[in-house]
Amino acid sequence: MKVGKVIGAIWATRKAACLQGQTFLVVDSGGEQIVAADQVGAGTGDKVLLATGTVASKYCMDAPVDAAVVAIVDEKGQ
Repeated sequence: MKVGKVIGAIWATRKAACLQGQTFLVVDSGGEQIVAADQVGAGTGDKVLLATGTVASKYCMDAPVDAAVVAIVDEKGQ
């Protein structure tokens, strides 16, 4: 899992049927920009928790995604 900050969104009007209804966000995680399927309604500026790899697809009903936003971080511990 990774922590990142939402810096924008990507719009795709034409996409695979298994991705219909998915919202995609651009997340900066340690200087790397990642496109992630949003599962929690995050928005620009939110700190988020990302599930990555094959685990991410489980949050998206087995859709072919490499990253999913699974939580909005209220507070980051030390």
